[in-house]
Amino acid sequence: MIRTYAPGKLFIAGEYAVVEPGYPAILVAVDRGILVLLEEALERGSISSYDNIPRFWSRQNDKLILDKSDNRLSYIISAINTVETYAKEQGKELDHYHLKVSSQLETNEGKKYGLGSSAAVTVATVKALCKYYEIEASDEELFKLSALANLAINSNGSCGDIAASVYGGWIAYTTFDRNWILEQGKDNSVTQLLNKPWPNLSVEPLTPPEGLKLVIGWTGTPASTSSLVTQVNDKRTEKSIPYEKFLHESKKCVNKMKESFKKKNIREIQKQIQVNRQLLVNMGNDLGISIETPLLTKLCNIALEFNGYAKSSGAGGGDCGIAILGDDKYLQQLIDEWKKSGITYLPLKVYDRNGEF
Repeated sequence: MIRTYAPGKLFIAGEYAVVEPGYPAILVAVDRGILVLLEEALERGSISSYDNIPRFWSRQNDKLILDKSDNRLSYIISAINTVETYAKEQGKELDHYHLKVSSQLETNEGKKYGLGSSAAVTVATVKALCKYYEIEASDEELFKLSALANLAINSNGSCGDIAASVYGGWIAYTTFDRNWILEQGKDNSVTQLLNKPWPNLSVEPLTPPEGLKLVIGWTGTPASTSSLVTQVNDKRTEKSIPYEKFLHESKKCVNKMKESFKKKNIREIQKQIQVNRQLLVNMGNDLGISIETPLLTKLCNIALEFNGYAKSSGAGGGDCGIAILGDDKYLQQLIDEWKKSGITYLPLKVYDRNGEF
C-alpha cells in the first residue's frame, strides 16, 4: 500500500497579481490536506473519492477509461494521465491500481474551506503515482508534473497553491509563463518540459519571525476561485490602467513583506497585510467584482480591534480570511467576536515536512 499526503494552503498576500508571470505572492501550507492510498489491482482499477463510492476504470491502448464519467474526478484523472505519460517516456509499463482519496479540506457536509483542495489532490495523486511507478522526482519535478496536470484542467491559475502543497511551510512564489508552457507542450515530451527552465518560476522558502501568530477565520461561504479569476481576466482589458497600477502596487507590497520576513519584522508584515487588503478591495471596486464580502470585512475589522491585521485569503468572495498577530494576548477575544458574527475559527497550524511549527 502506497500512502501519500499533500497539505492545503492559504494565500497571505499577492492574490490575483500572482496569475501574471513575474508577479510574486506569499503562501503558507496548513496542517489539513489530502491523503491518497494506492494499491495494485489485477484487471480493473478504481478511484474512490468524496462519496467513497468507487468509480471503476480499465485501459484501452494505455489510456484510462472510466466506466462512468464523473467531473469531480477531473484533477485526479489529469494527474494520472500526466504521470503515466511521463512513466511511459521512462520505459515503464502501465498498470491497474485502486486509488482512494480522503480529504480534510471540507466539512462533513462536503462544503470546502477554500484551502486549495484541487491542488492538494493533484499533488498527492502525482506523488502516489511516482512512487508506484518507481519514479524518483525532486520537489521541482513534482511541482512541474502537478502544474502540467493542473493546467490541463484550468489554464488560468497561478499554481501557487500547488507550490505550497509540494514545498510546505511559508513560501514566496512567482508564477511561470503559462502561455510559454502551453506552446512548448505542443512539441515537447513531458520529460523535455521537466528538464527546461520555466520562465519566471520561483519558489523561495520563508521563515516567519518568532511570535508571529497566523489566525484563520472561515466565513462558511465557499467561493469559486476559477470563476472569480476569469471575471478579473475578462474585465482587466477595459480597465487596463487601474489593473496595471494594481499589479505594480501588489508587487511592491509583496516584496516589502518578503523583506520583512527576512528582517523578522512582524509590524512591517502586518502593515503590508493592511496595504494588500486595500489593494484587493480597490481592485475589486474598480472591476465591479466583490472580493471582500461583508462577512470578510467584518472578519478584518474585528481583527483590527485586537491588534490583528487581516485580509481575505485567495480569491475572496467568501471562503477564508487571515489575520496576523504579534502574540496570543487577545486571541481568545478575537475568536469569540468572530463567532458572534458567524465566522468559524479554524485552528490550523503551519505544515512543513519535518513537522509543524
